[in-house]
Amino acid sequence: MADSQAIASHDKLFGIPLGEFGLFPCLFLGVAFGVASFFATCFFAILGLFFYNEIGHHAIDLADAYRDIALPVGLVALVIGVVVMFTFWLRRKLSHN
Repeated sequence: MADSQAIASHDKLFGIPLGEFGLFPCLFLGVAFGVASFFATCFFAILGLFFYNEIGHHAIDLADAYRDIALPVGLVALVIGVVVMFTFWLRRKLSHN
């Protein structure tokens, strides 16, 4: 009983137990983190550029929010999310053998 509690408390990310996920769910969660980061960043970038254009009377294209701001953030978050989740899965696999 003590061993299962130690393992269950060890594999947590922000309080979410990750000990039972397989490879595919771990990779899916990493990709989902990247996609969610892209959309959240895109929303705030469009909002920021909109107010910047309106208040400062500029003419910056809102498509720059996708290409220059949200895409790099989303790709970095995707890589970080997949690496972190794959590391959790790999550490769990190696510790059980």
